[in-house]
Parts: sequence; C-alpha cells; structure tokens
Amino acid sequence: MSIHPGTAARRKAPDSHTPDNPAKVRRRSPTRVNPALYLFPLPAVAVVAFFLVMPTLQAFQYAITDWNGFSAAFNYVGVDNFVRAFTKDSLFTNALTNNLKFVLLVVIAQTAFSLVLALLLTKNSRGSILLRALFFFPTILSSVSVAFIWKFIYDPNFGLANSVLRTVGVDGGAYLGNDAQALYWVAVTQVWFHSGQMMVVYIAGLQAIPKELYEAAEMDGANKWQQFKSITWPFVAPATSIVVAYTTVQSFKAFDLILGIAGNPPKAALDILSTRIYSTFANSEFGYAAAQSIIFMAMIALVTWLQRRLLRLTPKGD
Repeated sequence: MSIHPGTAARRKAPDSHTPDNPAKVRRRSPTRVNPALYLFPLPAVAVVAFFLVMPTLQAFQYAITDWNGFSAAFNYVGVDNFVRAFTKDSLFTNALTNNLKFVLLVVIAQTAFSLVLALLLTKNSRGSILLRALFFFPTILSSVSVAFIWKFIYDPNFGLANSVLRTVGVDGGAYLGNDAQALYWVAVTQVWFHSGQMMVVYIAGLQAIPKELYEAAEMDGANKWQQFKSITWPFVAPATSIVVAYTTVQSFKAFDLILGIAGNPPKAALDILSTRIYSTFANSEFGYAAAQSIIFMAMIALVTWLQRRLLRLTPKGD
C-alpha cells in the first residue's frame, strides 16, 4: 500500500508547541508566596483583636457576674442578669420598647425621604448639585451640635417652631415636654440629620441605571409609577439594603443625640438602650450593664438580619 507523500510529510512534521528535546520540558512550580507578606496584616489584626475581640469576650465574662466595676471580689450569677433584664427591670424593657419604636420610625421615614430627594436631584445640573450640598450639610455636623440646635427649635417658650406657628395664628405645642410625642420629635431630628447622607447612596444607585431601560419603557407606554416599580426600585434594591442597615445601626446608637436633647439621664419617654446601658454602668452595675450590652448587640444583629430577609437581598444559600 502506497502512502501519499503529503500525508507522510504531515506525519513527520514536528509539533510547533513541542520542544526539540523532551528532556528540557519542566513543570512550572506554583508561585510561592513570600512569607514576609503575612506580616503586613498583623498590625490590623492586632488592633482588631485588642480593641474588639478581647473587649467582646470580656463582656461575656462580666455578663455572668455581679461585678460592680471596682471591687476585686465578685460572684458568678449565670444567666440571672439576662433574666433580670427581661422580667424584673421595667426601665430596661421601657428602653427596649422605645428603641424599637424609634428604629421603626426613623428607618421608614429616612429611607423614604432620602429616596425622594435622590429622585428629585439625580440629574447633575448646577441647581441639583447645590441642593445636594445643602441637604448633605447637616451630616458633617456633630451630634451634640444638632441636638442643641433642635433643642432650641423645640423650646416651647422661645423656640423657632412655636415662633413660626404663632406668626400664622397657630398655637404651638410642648414637643419634647409631651411624653406621648417626644420620641417622634427626636425621630424628626434624626431624619433631618442623616437623610442627606443616605440621599447620596441612592443617587449613586440611580445614576447607575441604564437610560435605555426608561426609553424602552416609555416606548411601551409605561407611566412614571410603572417605570419606578419595574425599573427604578429593583435597581436601587442594593442601595436600599445599605440605607436600611446603616439607618438601623444609627437609630440604635443615637446616644449622643438623645443625651444632647433630653439631658443626662433622659426621662423615661426618651430612654433608649444605649442611654439605659450608660446609666447602668454609671450606677456601678458593670456585670448587669455587660449583659445589657450583649442583648443590645444581639438586637442589632437580629433586626439587621430580618431586614435583609424581608428585602430579599440575602441569597437563599446563605
């Protein structure tokens, strides 16, 4: 049987990817990481361990004792401090109720208000940029400054709010002096304080939405509400997750704002978890205050987790 010369030539042609000498073929060893690189994160790890991990572990240790913060002697009481917080301490349960109510008010109002501001100011015109700066300005102020500003506004005798109402013939209210309404007025202050900051988060999310989607929706006859429901809201869902989580933490930690407006210690109508824990520490009940702090931390984690589930932003596999 004869073989075509071209076929033989193709069979004998060496592979262009194969070296002439197979002995010279060497496997590339995986890139080795220089051991010195592991030293770079050590300062950050040391800071986190010293200022976060160790205090947290010590808080759990103190939470099962009756330590007063000064004496060398203390007794282990197990879970008695946690049981006391929920069953025997009306001040703590009142602060917990106030805090949950405050969080609910602020999260709903601040999320909605910041989204409305972002929708109105999403275009990069000169007027919009100026208004963004004005709405963002309160965020750079200290909490104590904001507290004293609004304490003056709410003053029933010579405050700005009642002065403006009197000019239009309306009787002003007591605001912070009314225990049934005081928490709502502090929530108004909190929303004014941080809405501009959350507005910026929403603007970033809105500006990332492709304009072609809105053009296609208009061609299909969708009105503004349908465009918002089908395009805007799904695309700003990640931004909403950030806004809700951040607002929740801010609302739980409104310690300086409450003390600046209501004084130290605040009255029962304005007492929240952070101020209650501070008062417990001030009363030299360090073990009980540590237990309250752990409940406080667990409450923030639980509420944040529930929010993520309700917003359906957490993958099912998590």
